[in-house]
Amino acid sequence: MTKLKGKTLFITGATRGIGFAIAKKAAMDGANIVIAAKTTEPHPTLPGTIYTAADELKEAGGNAIGIKTDIRFEEEVNTAVEQAVTEFGGIDICVNNASAISPTPTLQTDMKRYDLMHNINTRGTFLVSKTCIPHLKKAENPHILNLGPPLNMEGNWFAPHVAYTMAKYGMSMCTLGMSEELKSSGIAVNSLWPRTMINTSAVTNILARSMEDKGLSKCRTPEIMGDAAYIILTQDSKKFTGNMCVDDSTIIKSGKTDLSEYLATPDADPFPDFFVNKDDGNDIVLD
Repeated sequence: MTKLKGKTLFITGATRGIGFAIAKKAAMDGANIVIAAKTTEPHPTLPGTIYTAADELKEAGGNAIGIKTDIRFEEEVNTAVEQAVTEFGGIDICVNNASAISPTPTLQTDMKRYDLMHNINTRGTFLVSKTCIPHLKKAENPHILNLGPPLNMEGNWFAPHVAYTMAKYGMSMCTLGMSEELKSSGIAVNSLWPRTMINTSAVTNILARSMEDKGLSKCRTPEIMGDAAYIILTQDSKKFTGNMCVDDSTIIKSGKTDLSEYLATPDADPFPDFFVNKDDGNDIVLD
């Protein structure tokens, strides 16, 4: 199956981790991938640049370009979207993956970090979506996918890290509002969030502080998010919109029940991620 062959995906922050897993899954179909991210030079501790990621996606079977983009700045987003359209003729899918994380309590959250999280997570998602929408309106099966959690308005999800929760919930509030706003245009807007911790640099750096295996025994791999995103992005955009999806529920709903391949280590016991209640994601209906 090559459902995304020839489709163009504009993905923020896709040099590594979940964003790259989503991009690679689409590239394996022969999709065009635009990596809109900031990393152009190798980082001392983090893998990948927009250029090395693009090369890997080409090897996986797709077409790919990296465009240096800081989504906090409107002019850079406008330029990146224009370049994507010039290169590939349009945009079919927008994936808002870029995110800043600082799960700190109020007194330990400095305002510079607060502003960074809100400017990238909430404002960046709004800005990138807004800029892509005119092009998505011309696409055959257009989708916006936000890497945001279910909107569980419960104090326990706010108390440990009010600023971070607000910034991430802002991404899913974009899903809630834009899915209704864009329904008449046939543009699907959905959120996707992991049930458990995912083996990314950001997560394992946090978990690794007290674990010899760098947190791997508490994680699933990013591929579970790539596979779940693929299922969402190949749904009929006129029918599947406004959903707060969870990765494992989405995959199980598609008919696959053995998720062992996604364990970061064979005997992993994945730790629950932030924001997810037991039944979240179980109510989605796939084609």
